[in-house]
Amino acid sequence: MITFEHPLNERIRTFLRLEHLFRQLDVFVHQEDPRGSRCAIAILLDIVAVTARADVRNELLKELDRHIANLNRLSSQRGVDPTALNQVMDDLKRAVDAIHALNGPIGHVAREDDFLKAIAQRSSIPGGTCSFDLPHFHYWLIQDAELRQTRFTEWLHDLKPAIEAIALALSLVRSSSASRRVTAEGGFYQEALDSVAPAQMLRVAVAADQGIFPEISGHKNRFSIRFMKAEARGRATQHFKDVEFKLTCCVF
Repeated sequence: MITFEHPLNERIRTFLRLEHLFRQLDVFVHQEDPRGSRCAIAILLDIVAVTARADVRNELLKELDRHIANLNRLSSQRGVDPTALNQVMDDLKRAVDAIHALNGPIGHVAREDDFLKAIAQRSSIPGGTCSFDLPHFHYWLIQDAELRQTRFTEWLHDLKPAIEAIALALSLVRSSSASRRVTAEGGFYQEALDSVAPAQMLRVAVAADQGIFPEISGHKNRFSIRFMKAEARGRATQHFKDVEFKLTCCVF
């Protein structure tokens, strides 16, 4: 099965974007090859740009507090494992404390670094980070891997608490609801959402061998899914056959 996710509010949209970038960064940031460091820098600059556009610190604190409040309400219900609940509550409180302990907005260490600023200015130009454009960057890339790792550790100092907090928050959202099998008749499906308990995210899982993917649109009140056929060449075309898939409306 291939799972596709779609956020239903701006906060989750930002968290999913950052999670996507954090995962890419983790692949390249530990590589000793200068090409890996170059890729890591490009991803780090994307993270800096995303965190500059949104108040990630306050949004994270609001999201973590929301989860703590929801879990407090669950604590009095029958069938809840108190040991597991307390473990999650402790994880959430540690994440909140780590965010509060930061001195400044998330990502400000990398955002205010002059070396990274120079690279960011040239990165908007196709091929703009060549050695003749940025000789300092070229010099840095050929230094020992240990030196480059030290710099990455400094730049990521105030991002690590955010990485861990976002991973925890999204994990709780994803596991908050059970999936159900539904059918998109003629390749199209739509559904109204409960406005009292608004969904945070949609998850659509389809069989990998069907050669199709969903185009999802929606907001807090309603969503629609249109399945498209992936063509070997050219644009995707609409899939008009019935599609059975797994749908999860994550409401936690």
